[in-house]
Amino acid sequence: MSKKSKGQSLSRRKFLTTGSLIAAAPGVVSGALNARGTLPSAPPVIPTPPSSMRKIPIGVFDPVYKDLSLEAMLDKITALGLEAVEIGTGGYPTSPHCPVADLLADPAKARAWKKKFEDRNILVATLSCHGNPVHPDPAIAQRDVETFHRTALLAERLEVPVIVGFSGCPGGSPADKMPNWATYRWPPEFDAILKWQWKEKVVPYWKEAAKFAREHGIRKLALEMHPGFVVYNPMTLLKLRDAVGEEIGANCDLSHLFWQGCDPIEVIHLLGKQGAIFHAHMKDTVIAREVAPKYGVLNFPEDLAKAAEGSVYFRAVGYGHSATLWKDIVRAYMEVGYQGILSIENEDPILPGEVGVERAAAVLKNVRSELLGSAA
Repeated sequence: MSKKSKGQSLSRRKFLTTGSLIAAAPGVVSGALNARGTLPSAPPVIPTPPSSMRKIPIGVFDPVYKDLSLEAMLDKITALGLEAVEIGTGGYPTSPHCPVADLLADPAKARAWKKKFEDRNILVATLSCHGNPVHPDPAIAQRDVETFHRTALLAERLEVPVIVGFSGCPGGSPADKMPNWATYRWPPEFDAILKWQWKEKVVPYWKEAAKFAREHGIRKLALEMHPGFVVYNPMTLLKLRDAVGEEIGANCDLSHLFWQGCDPIEVIHLLGKQGAIFHAHMKDTVIAREVAPKYGVLNFPEDLAKAAEGSVYFRAVGYGHSATLWKDIVRAYMEVGYQGILSIENEDPILPGEVGVERAAAVLKNVRSELLGSAA
């Protein structure tokens, strides 16, 4: 390295000791992991439980039943005693049970569609259109923006208060054709990527999206904190919320946060205190004890069908962490006054499809009953 480049480039050692990683994590100390497998920290301030905690409805995200007709799916979830649904309207989840164009074209069809749920006492709680509306390929971005717009219009018609999705991920520069998920801010070009993405793409898009949603009566955009997208943890979620407004909130899918080292109870209290939890996916995670210590948690297999061979893979609720922890999680949602549903999303490679939904529903119903002191 030349003398000139030495003077111009921030050294890796200096970055690690004075840069954003340490500055962004006040209160983190070295030492043993706590009982939940995360770094110890100061005890959270736990709100005083209300005299009567809300019975949070238990529901399911419908792509798990993608091969069933709407009526067959309704039979399945009614038999399980589920009380709510999250319905895919396009994007990555597709739209297996919701003919969006038809329902937008004909108000009578929309009313009849929703009545099928109401007749079974099942709440249509959210519409989900996970996609990448800031994709560097203009055609892909436009497709996902239009999907979001149609979803907002349908949510207005059906009186569904929450839209669920991803924040998206742009390229790293105007010339890029593929998304560039940057997280680490050194070497300096990665810091430049992040600044460009947020200033030029992410914040402007979500300001416009929030405005469109407000104009159609939708004030809750629940973004899933998911790797691969610019919002992937509570800090990036709150950064976007601060830049855009209170229409931005979380789809609090803890499965993506367990392996990042987050404590689920602290996350719920952090976001819940700010009224920033709009939706909650119920999905568990295993950090493979025989793999992660050797390769770390960012070791994902190339073949997604062999997810269980990686360091991290998803499980049904109660099969990655104990029912005791999930009871604490549901209690935390109740304590912060969460007004959404507990939406089962099953991506378990060992208990696939309907089996995983059934197992997760059993755990959630049991812990909810214990918390409410009833057969709820």
